Amino acid sequence: MTHTVHPYAHRLGIIRGWQSRWFAADAKNYRENVKVDESIRRFLAKRLRGTYTGSIEIERSANELRVILSTARPGLVIGRSGENSAKLRAEIAAVVRKAAPGDHRAIKLDINEIRQPETDAAVVAYMIAEGLEKRMPFRRVLKQTIEKVIAAREVDGVRIAISGRLGGAEMSRKEELKKGRVPLQAFRANIDFATEKAYLPYGVIGIKVWIFRGNVYQDKKAPARSAENAPARG
Repeated sequence: MTHTVHPYAHRLGIIRGWQSRWFAADAKNYRENVKVDESIRRFLAKRLRGTYTGSIEIERSANELRVILSTARPGLVIGRSGENSAKLRAEIAAVVRKAAPGDHRAIKLDINEIRQPETDAAVVAYMIAEGLEKRMPFRRVLKQTIEKVIAAREVDGVRIAISGRLGGAEMSRKEELKKGRVPLQAFRANIDFATEKAYLPYGVIGIKVWIFRGNVYQDKKAPARSAENAPARG
């Protein structure tokens, strides 16, 4: 039988890194760190809904915990003279203290801007959810979104799937639209994947987005060996 694997799981250590980066000295620290990470992600997913936030990365050192947000609307997250980001950092600290009372690391918050929102699967998924929650026809939302994404220079293919009581129908069903190539089995393929939910009066609509941003090969910036330095043959 076939087994569906998350596109990130295939590519960890090949073309992608981990979204949580830290070292646990023992099993107790490991359990506590995983619990804190999950608490932070759940809180931020709810707190930052509507700010077009993409990835949430977490780094730990001995003295600090750093949360790195990538968002298409950094102004909403930072706020006027940084007041929103300061408030958000305090709220994250409260979440950490609640999940792990013994963790006294300093909380740092970095906010990065997503230059091309149409190339980020999480942002695109929220765009679709936003359109559905405004009660726009789901087929129009799919077509407009997929045309907008495929028009980006970095995107070679996109696939969008939505499921639920589409159009208010009594029975749930699945609709899917695809344009370009989305090679899920090639390790070098840079696939961005995200899921989202649209909350409607008659139920929840599930959204999945795959975006293929080309293949990742060996670093082309590495200096090539000149003919003089090449080893002699023969």
